[in-house]
Amino acid sequence: MAELTDMKERAEEFRTIYARMEAEIGKVIVGHTEIVHGVLTCLFSGGHVLLEGVPGLGKTLLVRTLSQVLTLNFNRIQFTPDLMPSDILGTNIIMDAPDGKRVFSFQPGPLFAQIVLADEINRATPKTQSALLEAMQEHSITVGGVVRRLQEPFFVMATQNPIEQEGTYPLPEAQLDRFFFKLIVSYSGREEMATILDRTTRGDWPEPEKVMDGEQVCRMQRLIREVLVARQVQDYAVRLVLATHPQGEFALAETNRYVRWGSSPRGGQAVVLAAKVRALLEGRYNVSFEDVRRVYLPALRHRVLLNFEAQAENIASDSILSQILNDVPETAAEGTSPVQVR
Repeated sequence: MAELTDMKERAEEFRTIYARMEAEIGKVIVGHTEIVHGVLTCLFSGGHVLLEGVPGLGKTLLVRTLSQVLTLNFNRIQFTPDLMPSDILGTNIIMDAPDGKRVFSFQPGPLFAQIVLADEINRATPKTQSALLEAMQEHSITVGGVVRRLQEPFFVMATQNPIEQEGTYPLPEAQLDRFFFKLIVSYSGREEMATILDRTTRGDWPEPEKVMDGEQVCRMQRLIREVLVARQVQDYAVRLVLATHPQGEFALAETNRYVRWGSSPRGGQAVVLAAKVRALLEGRYNVSFEDVRRVYLPALRHRVLLNFEAQAENIASDSILSQILNDVPETAAEGTSPVQVR
């Protein structure tokens, strides 16, 4: 009973902090409620987020605002074609020691922060993009044969422009797979646009207040992992991921026709962890089928690689995933049973 009471108190603390963060971000960011929710879900799940949208929609401003409500080290990296791996990782330079000798001293790059804004990430070459792989997965950086751990929590938020492809380098699949969510930032509505103009043309710049520090973020991340997932619900998430694998046991006709490669196990991890965040926000301590459905698209849209036929017919990955959500039943077919999980 004491353990249950402790869980309730921690869950209530999480919901209170989450609401405060939404409110503080809302002082600066107008609308985009689902985008803000997606970014916060990634933060509390311990994942990274990729924001895609045309210029001027507030992607960079959202990342900066999030860094303002968190007492964390923040660095912004503007990705350009001439950016080199050492420009973001750091490098060893020769220094004069007090005894007159010369020694190598490591100068850390901007990636040594807790929140990193990778702005226009697809403008850097694959060589520089690959420098992020170790940091995003292992939360460490290796330079000169020395492995250096990054300070926790470590959170990468990247932006990219989907329409201007001249002089850009599409992110490789290994890089995309390391992003927890891919969020599509859309245009603002009529009322939202009016509010934006009021705020930005009158010189009224609200300042968000600090809400959390790094220790609190790590504590909330541990809490998320304590939310329970029933065998049937987890099996539903498993079958949704397996349905993206062409010629697989659970593949749909659309999958076999349009998909070249399906999601990796990271996609399933993202679905379950994000569903746990949604469950906790709604006052539950166990994940529902609806929680899984709500997070499926942002968790998998960048992990499904379409073939030439899909590209020729202008079919998006969201269309395939929506069809999977519509056709895959919540309960497994008769004669099969969910895999036993802990």
